Formats: sequence, structure tokens, C-alpha cells
Amino acid sequence: MRALLIVFMKEFIENLRDRRTLISALLFGPLFGPLLFGAMVTRTLDQSLAESDVPVKMTVSGSARAPQLMEFLEAAHAVKITKSELNEDAARAAVRSDRSPLVLIIPEGYPLHFTRGEPAPLLLIADSADSQARRGVDRAKSLLSGYGSQIARLRLQIRGIDPLIALPVAVNEIDTATPTGRAVAILGFMTYFVLFAMLMGGLYLAIDSTAGERERGSLEALLTLPVARSSLVGGKILATCAYMTLSLAITLAAFVAVFRFVPLEKLGMSSNLGVVPGLMLFCICLPFIPLGAALMSFVASFTRSYREAQTYLSTVLLVPTLPIAFASIYSLKTKSSLMPIPSLSQHLLMTSVLKGETIGVTDVLVSAGASIGIAAILFAFTARHWRRETMLG
Repeated sequence: MRALLIVFMKEFIENLRDRRTLISALLFGPLFGPLLFGAMVTRTLDQSLAESDVPVKMTVSGSARAPQLMEFLEAAHAVKITKSELNEDAARAAVRSDRSPLVLIIPEGYPLHFTRGEPAPLLLIADSADSQARRGVDRAKSLLSGYGSQIARLRLQIRGIDPLIALPVAVNEIDTATPTGRAVAILGFMTYFVLFAMLMGGLYLAIDSTAGERERGSLEALLTLPVARSSLVGGKILATCAYMTLSLAITLAAFVAVFRFVPLEKLGMSSNLGVVPGLMLFCICLPFIPLGAALMSFVASFTRSYREAQTYLSTVLLVPTLPIAFASIYSLKTKSSLMPIPSLSQHLLMTSVLKGETIGVTDVLVSAGASIGIAAILFAFTARHWRRETMLG
């Protein structure tokens, strides 16, 4: 144990002297991620609010053929109409060249079909690849659908038919989502930043204490000392864990501070990311730290140079975050059967905390036990590799 602590202090202090590595591991990564994420969320919220108040710009061709429709659209104050006479080809060209984001064409046959009580055709031309135009299309379709429903009710009343007869089922939606639950749709990706920043905190030390020492030639002298290889490996991994812990703490503190200024309340959301939830997230992620440190040290032990280790570990860092991608794709929820999967279990538990839900103690223990157990296996394999003569080669 004494040898392990000596190795730990040696690696920890030496890494403090490398200011570039220290700034990158403990300042740039942990702070840049939360600031960037907070700025993106704030920008998205502000843009959504601004777009909800700004009328949709729409060019209408053949407006004289549908005066009632034009009166309806102008009275809604949700559409800014520009009248122009365009055929379908000219309308497509106007949309492609961004001269008009949305074009509504009222064909010549519209009045005849409308007076006969038949479905009157309308052409709505837009670019579906443009996200802003797509939102405008949705709002325009909603208005046109409302106009169609209004005309249908009037036609039924003229014929002496109660319009409610065409509405056999009335669906009243009851939303059980809490403000914090709705916010998770935006904050769910935060867990990726937390885990990635935590891994980045120990990346450079894991490389420098293995491949870096081999490249400098100091590893051979270290291995000739009468110290158990498990103590050497344990001290280096423990130092990596210490920097990962610092990175995790800084990242979560930055997220707690940043989201105090994100206007989630404007969209009926609220952030559950306070001091107490932040501490809960820290405790949930803590068991994952030895797993990440052991994994990086294990891979770096097989490399011969600092650059080679960087190449391999940059790919390895994606492995622990892949389960988060699967969780997003398949909309996975917190289940006991998923708790033995590292990183995925941490992601699901953190998401539950952000929602304000109660998490089971058993789930937390299983998640922690699985991460620590895999870390112990990786540590054993790393120590075994260090006992081989190839480490001196």
C-alpha cells in the first residue's frame, strides 16, 4: 500500500507541473462543454420563442380565386402574405433560390371544385430539407386545415346537419409530464458531456504514465525497482482516477451554474439541476471512474509512443459513450435489467434524477458494482501485462 501511494503521489504531482495538460484536462474540457451546451440550449429556446411570434412568410399565387381563404389567412395574423402570380415551375425555382420560403398556389380549378362541394386542390411548395421552412409548413398546414374544418361545418349546417355528427370521438389529451420531465428532452444529452469530460480528465495522465514513460525511457528503470507491478499499476490508475474525479466535479459544478441562466421556464420547463441533484449525479458517476481509468491504462499499456496511445484512446473513449446513443435511439427507460451495463446505467440513473424521479437503492448498487467489477478485471489484466518481459521491450 505504501508503494502504491508513493506512485500515486508521484504521478499526481508530476501531472500538476504540466500546465498545458492540466488546463486541457481540468479547465478546457470540463468548462467548455457546459458553456457550449448551455449556449446551444439558450439559443434553441430563444429561436423557438421568436419563431412562434413571427408570422410565416408565404407567397400566394392565384389569390383572386379564393377570396374567403385569403380573408381567413389575413385575419389569423399568423401569416405574412405576398401576392404574386407564379406557375408551379416558377414557384419551385423561388423556393430553391430562397426568394420565398413557402409558396401556396391556388389552381384555376379551385373555384369550380369549391362551389361543387368537392375537395378543392391547393399546392403548398416548400423545401423539407430546410428546418426553418419545415416549421413554417407545419404552421401553414395547420391554418389551412382549420379553414377546411370551418368550411365543412358551415356546409353541414346549411344542409341542416349538426356538425358534431362528424365528430364521433372527442379526444382530450392529458399530459402527465412535469416541467422537469419536459426539460429532460433537452437536458438528456447532458449526460454525454459529463461522461466524456470525466474521461478526458484522466486521458493525458493515463497516456503519460504508460506510453509516455516508455517513450522517454523512464519506464524500464521504474520496472527494475523491487516493487510489485500491481502497486505500480494501481498507483498510476489511482492518480488517473483522482484527475477524473476533479474533472467530474468541475463539470457538474459548471452545469449547475450554467443552467441557472438558461430560460427553460419560458417554454413551461424547469431544471432540476441544483446542488443536491448535482451531488447525486456525482455519486452515480463516481463508480464509473475506476472503470474508465483502468480501461485507458490497459489500452495505453500496449502502445509504444505517446502519439500511438492518443490514436488508440481517442477511439476507445467512444466505447463507453455508445450505450448512451442506443438509449436515445430506442428511448430506453430506467430498468433493473439494464443496471449491469456501465455508462448506460449511469445515463439512465442521471436522467431519472434530472426528471425528479425516485431511483432505487438496488439499481444504484447494481450499477456501481458492475462498473467496479469490470474495473477490477481490467486492473488484473493490466497488472498481468506489466509483469511480462514485453513491457521492457
